[in-house]
Amino acid sequence: MGEAMTEDIKETTKKLRRTRVGEVTSISGTKSAVVTVENLVRHAQYGKYIRRHTKVQVHDEEGIARLGATVEIVPCRPLSKTKAHRLVREVRPPAGVQA
Repeated sequence: MGEAMTEDIKETTKKLRRTRVGEVTSISGTKSAVVTVENLVRHAQYGKYIRRHTKVQVHDEEGIARLGATVEIVPCRPLSKTKAHRLVREVRPPAGVQA
């Protein structure tokens, strides 16, 4: 009874990872890509929202990333000096390309 209960607790308390959506700006190698993630930040004094950009190195195991596509990424353990995110799926294909 104790083991089954701890298994249930482990499954329910699994940490949810923050997924982010960004655009593929560069394909660097067969399993790597650069994704630009855009987020809105509120200006402290004036209250206006400002667009901020972050470039993230992404590990693409299946090679599904295409230049200009919108993709979903999730943080993971560091895979190299600069790569600490994995590509989950392609949300939207690049402009002008059929899915």
